[in-house]
Amino acid sequence: MTLDERTLALVVCPLCKGRLVWHAATAELICRGDRLAYPVRDNIPYLLSSEARELSATDLEQLPK
Repeated sequence: MTLDERTLALVVCPLCKGRLVWHAATAELICRGDRLAYPVRDNIPYLLSSEARELSATDLEQLPK
């Protein structure tokens, strides 16, 4: 599953309005600023803070830039 570039250009973090990065291995949209990972299920991004997973500093280091 992938998100197309047009969709990625439109979606932002609901908390900080920052850019989200697609991480295909975990099917999540990552906000580096808030250290949150939002799930994508059936090509639908769930951009709710209650759905987001908090990322540790180690998690962020392991993600591609």
